[in-house]
Amino acid sequence: MKAVIYRIFRLFIGLIFYAVGIVMTINANLGLAPWDVFHQGLSKTMNISMGQASIGVGLMLIISNSFLGERLGWGTICNMFFIGFFMDILMFNHLIPIFDNWILQLMMLLLGMFLIGIASIFYIGASLGAGPRDGLMIALTKKTGKSVRFIRNSIELSVLSLGYILGGFIGVGTLITALAIGYIVQFTFKLFHFEVNKIQHRFIDDDIKFLGRMISKKEDHSEVE
Repeated sequence: MKAVIYRIFRLFIGLIFYAVGIVMTINANLGLAPWDVFHQGLSKTMNISMGQASIGVGLMLIISNSFLGERLGWGTICNMFFIGFFMDILMFNHLIPIFDNWILQLMMLLLGMFLIGIASIFYIGASLGAGPRDGLMIALTKKTGKSVRFIRNSIELSVLSLGYILGGFIGVGTLITALAIGYIVQFTFKLFHFEVNKIQHRFIDDDIKFLGRMISKKEDHSEVE
């Protein structure tokens, strides 16, 4: 039970940090990351918050990933809902400052990406499944046989283009984020000696099978008595 509580605690710390990192990159006001360009475009088009747009996109991705054969974890579901939920709390209550000085804006953008890297260590390290967007990348890589880099770049270029058409904000920060986020996340992984390849995720179907076995054992025990 202690192990389960620890994993859930670690997951939510990661999701909170991830939301803070995203809002920092948004409030830097230098241009949004590709997925956030898409979320902002949707929020303007549908008159909803960016957090709600993030949740809606995450839900659609989870459904798509399921059809593509990707297994879901409880962390996948929590990632889909709570990052958008925490983003709205931060943005509606103005908990992350907005600066006019471009040096401070650039520092906030870089710090936000660094925090996203730390958040990834927490939530991936909880071993409860990848996020919906990472799940799509993994599923398409398996299905197409293309490289992760090609699939990720294709996905982000697609959502960036669609988000821009819908009215999302593109700027120099978009280019910085697209080029630097992978390197910054990799740097944080090395800094904290986090080896993502060694993570063994527990998926929802694992828990369903486990509960099924427990119920069967109880029924067998009752019949013996």
